[in-house]
Amino acid sequence: MFENLTDKLERSFKILKGEGRITEINVAESLKEIRRALIDADVNYKVAKTFTDEVKAKALGSDVLKSVKPGQMMTKIVRDELARLMGGTSADIKMEGNPSVILISGLQGSGKTTFTAKLANMLRHKRGRSVMVAACDVYRPAAIEQLRVLASQVGVEFYAEEGVSDPVKIAGNAAVAARNAGCNTLIVDTAGRLAVDEEMMNEIAALKKALSPSETLFVVDAMTGQDAVNTAKEFNDRLDFDGVVLTKLDGDTRGGAAISIRAVVDKPLKFISSGEKVDTLEVFHPERILGMGDIVTLVERAQEQFDAEEAKRLERKLRKDEFGFDDFLAQIAQIKKMGNFKDLAGMIPGVGKAIKDLDLDDDMFKYTEAMIYSMTPEERANPSIIDASRRKRIAAGSGRPLPELNRLLKQFEQTRKMMKMVSGGGAKNLIRGGLHNAMRRR
Repeated sequence: MFENLTDKLERSFKILKGEGRITEINVAESLKEIRRALIDADVNYKVAKTFTDEVKAKALGSDVLKSVKPGQMMTKIVRDELARLMGGTSADIKMEGNPSVILISGLQGSGKTTFTAKLANMLRHKRGRSVMVAACDVYRPAAIEQLRVLASQVGVEFYAEEGVSDPVKIAGNAAVAARNAGCNTLIVDTAGRLAVDEEMMNEIAALKKALSPSETLFVVDAMTGQDAVNTAKEFNDRLDFDGVVLTKLDGDTRGGAAISIRAVVDKPLKFISSGEKVDTLEVFHPERILGMGDIVTLVERAQEQFDAEEAKRLERKLRKDEFGFDDFLAQIAQIKKMGNFKDLAGMIPGVGKAIKDLDLDDDMFKYTEAMIYSMTPEERANPSIIDASRRKRIAAGSGRPLPELNRLLKQFEQTRKMMKMVSGGGAKNLIRGGLHNAMRRR
């Protein structure tokens, strides 16, 4: 999310490279570059100015340890201040009442309907909530159908009233329907509106008053830039929303809008979203910004895909020396479910920058899978029977060179032996080996 800003800030820190201590002179030059980096990243000028003033005060008032270089010290101060500016820690979503009502607001085209489905999916699968989504955009017929389709995809209840033009009435009836259906959470999707449209702003204010939601979220497109700040302020003045959602992060990596909004309206950024897939919603963690890695999120994703019963089954197979290529395929499928590999690797501190220019796509396992699928069921179950003639057939069937197949078979056997030795950590080792092998074949 902050890739562009991170690169520019790192360049500004280099001004202090070789300096023996932090002084007002060298700090001033560094801060000028930091301010420029923030503004280039779409951070509001006043916010950038206030931020650099606070960094300056911290930097000049800090004692630099002998073991720490001035550039490293400045990096820490900037990161700490940015994390503090963004709220310090993640802000949880409030769930009060029966049903708990979450009201979604924002501009036209900001991604509210898609976010509604993503949030429903997250609450259902990660919080164990029973969710209903209500279509209260009465101005865009396609929005109702879009939400209906998305609700079906994520497996939650859907409520709409065709031909009814009063969103307040629809939302009120939806709350009753949710309660009757045993749903403890109602997410209300509303029409996009401009802050200058008085009638539409009165409508969203009326919705909030009628529903008394436990959570009101303002959805903003990351590509909106500085306009997002002004819009957020107008919406907050009318709605006093509880948090911000930043969408379409796959289209913009500057991240300045998030920093500006947080500073201007003093409301937490709660969720960040990218892409159209329903599982691409993440809780925002201020303490993890600026290339510091996101190991926690990586672990969370891994845990989501971890199947305890499957792990036990694999362990039994390992003990009996029955682990085959079908089991290998199952593990690859679990890794792929975690998301784009480049994004996953970027969550590891220090790795994101190293691989940013590498072409690591979602098909990085395709050659491995092609070779495995060219095997017969018997060969996948018992790889030891794959002799020279079978290898030639498998290589030809998969369209891969014979040395590549030989390497796969050798690495598979090594992985199997390793897993057998450390039985309990088998899944972890398989993942590590599978990723390594796939990358070597690229």
